[in-house]
Amino acid sequence: MIDGLVNEMSDELKLLKELSNAFGPSGDEGDPRELLQKELEKYADETRVDKLGNVFFFHHGKKKCPRIMLSAHMDEVGFIITYVEDEGFVRFETLGGITNSILPGQRILLRADRNYVKGIIGTKPPHIMAPDEQNKVTPVEDLFIDVGADNLGAANKKGVDVGVLGVFDVEFADLGNGYVRGKAFDDRAGCAVLVQVFKSLKNSPYNVVAVGSVQEELGLRGARTAAWQVDPDYALALEGTFAADVPGTRPDRKSAKLKGGAVITILDRTVFAHPTVLKTLVKGAAEKRIPYQFKKVLMGGTDAGAIHLTKAGVPSGTVAVPCRYIHGPAAVMHVDDLKATVAIVKEFIAEISVKQT
Repeated sequence: MIDGLVNEMSDELKLLKELSNAFGPSGDEGDPRELLQKELEKYADETRVDKLGNVFFFHHGKKKCPRIMLSAHMDEVGFIITYVEDEGFVRFETLGGITNSILPGQRILLRADRNYVKGIIGTKPPHIMAPDEQNKVTPVEDLFIDVGADNLGAANKKGVDVGVLGVFDVEFADLGNGYVRGKAFDDRAGCAVLVQVFKSLKNSPYNVVAVGSVQEELGLRGARTAAWQVDPDYALALEGTFAADVPGTRPDRKSAKLKGGAVITILDRTVFAHPTVLKTLVKGAAEKRIPYQFKKVLMGGTDAGAIHLTKAGVPSGTVAVPCRYIHGPAAVMHVDDLKATVAIVKEFIAEISVKQT
């Protein structure tokens, strides 16, 4: 059965692979935006990009149906170059919440004017570290990226300079049995859901605006201005959320698990799901027997946190694909959960549209 699911979703997995491999740190979301445009422009009644780089796809249905905004952020956690040493080593800061403990030894991909430069995050060799240094987390200010440059001029010649952005250098991979691995599943998994849901709206009576938002990892910035323009009646943030079903996690801290279905947020640090939105999501999932789970640890935030406070307020919620190891070099997810998330969002659109007409 699982092999059948993988075959059935081959096109979706190809899209997820493209989205995952795309270069798109906060502030440079052009590549994932182009992928969304390539997939959805022919399905949209109207497409536009705003001044910040948010992309909008409009499906105009019947006027009596409420306007629903679906938001998936295009950016991923990444890096920005802050200084280049005379010896050619590169100092940096992180973009978004990356844990310092995972940084040493990670492969990094930098881009300046479409020129890609590979590097690795280096540290002082453990052989010459004092005992107390070996057992502590190295702060970002003590790390550097080695791009294979002998000096400042050689680094600059490669295009490496202050302001250049980077991401983890990891390629998408199919792990078998429905499991896949890749970088930026937060939130390219949400982008994949956005694409599949929007494509299904053709010839439907619903009013939906699908948004690929920018700079979510820096504080939900794109969604805030996007929601002001859309002025929706309801909104869903589509996400790749953290799963903690790994060894060493207390049962009460396992926020979500793989193969547990779509993750519905009741409350996180940015939004309390609107009762109407929450009830509609749960009702649709129950009636259609769509696997779902609630987010059990009230951490993190999504575009819904900005959208629900726009203008006079927007009833909002979040539905996500559970992913292990997000905000790191690579995450792991299962295609069954992606399917469940697509299904529950489609059901929500139909249910909330009928309820309000």
